Amino acid sequence: MGFTIGGIREMRSGSRRRARSTEITAVAEYAGLWGWAVVPGARAVRAGSGRTDCSCGADGCPAPGAHPLAFAGELSAGTTWETAAAAWAETPGAALLLPVGRSFDILDVPEAAGRNALARLERMGLPLGPAAVTPTGRALFFVAPGAAKELPDLLYRMGWDDATLDLRSLGPGDHITAPPSDLGGHGPVRWLRPPTLDTAAHPPQARLVVGTLAYVCNRSAA
Repeated sequence: MGFTIGGIREMRSGSRRRARSTEITAVAEYAGLWGWAVVPGARAVRAGSGRTDCSCGADGCPAPGAHPLAFAGELSAGTTWETAAAAWAETPGAALLLPVGRSFDILDVPEAAGRNALARLERMGLPLGPAAVTPTGRALFFVAPGAAKELPDLLYRMGWDDATLDLRSLGPGDHITAPPSDLGGHGPVRWLRPPTLDTAAHPPQARLVVGTLAYVCNRSAA
């Protein structure tokens, strides 16, 4: 008993439908349940000779598969499932991007350091927000808006301003690729600590987690 060409095509089509359904469900959850705006994003496209192009079609795109689509509208927080599904059907294949600086800012560290820091923070019983990991080896911690502006002062007051840390922040004007979307052709972004009603609406202040993130980043570098 073997597979037919038609059977393979049907299987692939079914996989695409399931993937599409998963993304629409995620869009509806982000907007309707977690209260986040969602932006349709470009996808990376594999070209010849191992080159990665962007679905936006721009030659030499500086961020292939990792930026909003210029022609697509944003889904605002609170959008219903039906509206989200209808809107996402107009941008087939779009990646899920979340605008930073509204409901949350992001603290971005190496994945290994992020996993270590998360375990420490959980043992300390500190309030935590969602956290995601990228296929490029980064951990993204969701914190209260304003963290990007506050980070230099926080590091100074905690005595980390002179250290060389692989710790950066994302704020207003930035976007992150959200699970389960692919990031620049490298693979899907995944939740390290999935959002909940409380953590999505009220991520922690950056000052509660920066010290631990800085310590672990510094220790990992050493």
